[in-house]
Amino acid sequence: MIDIKKLITNAEEMQQNCINRHLDIDIKQVITLYEQQKGLKQELDQLRAKRNEVAQSMKGKMSPEERSVLIEKGKALKEELGEKEEGYKEVKEEYQTQLLQIPNYTAPDSPIGGEEDSTELKRVGEIRKFDFPVKDHLEIGYALDLLDFEAGAKVAGQKFYFLKNEAVLLELALVQYAIKKVMSKGFIPHITPDMARTSVVEGIGFNPRGESTNIYSIENQDLCMIGTSEITLGGKYADTIFKEEELPLKVAGFSHCFRTEAGGAGRESKGLYRVHQFSKVEMFAICKPEDAEGFLEDFLKIEEEICQELNIPYRVLDIASADLGNPAYKKYDIEAWLPGRDKYGEITSTSNCTDYQSRRLNIKYKNKDNETKFVYMLNGTAIAVPRIIISILENFQNEDGSVDLPEVLHPYMGMKKIERK
Repeated sequence: MIDIKKLITNAEEMQQNCINRHLDIDIKQVITLYEQQKGLKQELDQLRAKRNEVAQSMKGKMSPEERSVLIEKGKALKEELGEKEEGYKEVKEEYQTQLLQIPNYTAPDSPIGGEEDSTELKRVGEIRKFDFPVKDHLEIGYALDLLDFEAGAKVAGQKFYFLKNEAVLLELALVQYAIKKVMSKGFIPHITPDMARTSVVEGIGFNPRGESTNIYSIENQDLCMIGTSEITLGGKYADTIFKEEELPLKVAGFSHCFRTEAGGAGRESKGLYRVHQFSKVEMFAICKPEDAEGFLEDFLKIEEEICQELNIPYRVLDIASADLGNPAYKKYDIEAWLPGRDKYGEITSTSNCTDYQSRRLNIKYKNKDNETKFVYMLNGTAIAVPRIIISILENFQNEDGSVDLPEVLHPYMGMKKIERK
């Protein structure tokens, strides 16, 4: 959520920011609604003060006629208050709704534009040249009896799936590897709930309602299925005031993730790449504002280290304004080389969300001067399991149908390759 005082001062800057993010938001209208609800609140306070004066006056001695006058005055004030409160409630709700739609500011050095305008910063790893016809992960997965989308669709619907045999070991191996990796970097590991209250989902910056939502909601419950453990890790610290010496706080979460929109049909969305449920290990940090930029670079380094240890060729992108998502101030994506589609595809991202989420969740810290300020919050994917499985199956496939496993996973898997049965 944006600081309304800063928004009023920088209205033109934020209006241009919304344009850069391809969002149709009228900043002047939001400011007008703020001024209206502020004015209505002052009127309500004045009416309540008058009502209290009347109530106090009625405690004294007076004639029946004087009491009758005060009673009528009290009734009139009560009726006027009811009308004003209804109007104030409507304006305040509309103001809050529109304010929550405003995105974070965008880092000055982020590219401006849509997905195609993101800047490639570097490429790492050698793209393998195959001397046999390349298969995609679905062909490989079915040939090795690792995947079953038909059974997933039968049980839960399209874009749900079963993992089988060595694929089960591979998911568990990737999770264990990722948890140990982030622990070695000072993160406190968590297994989080797979559900969160609607207020927490909104607080972290996701929209749980409407046609554009990506969130599953539980019918007749104030609960949503989470799309990432960023939601639950952030929600854990809602309404917290940290001491400065308690920061930075680095936590990691393993959870299942649920997304309603699995993307369109086609080569790039097929199989495990876009699904309704998957497992993920997420990094999350709460820090002082001056430390956030360094943490973003640290998160990216960890993500790169994981790709390098898994021996997956990748590139790093500085994400353009319209592809940031509302909470992010700056964002990096890592895209792995996927031979099955003969191009790169996103496997991780990391974002600096500044105080956008902490304002919504009311997470603050007291500095050495005893001033209370909002913390900054960052997130980054350690491993999104299905996309890493895709990367391994496709990059390390062999002509005989087997798949070599990255050496770093051998101790977790108890094998060096997956072979035909």
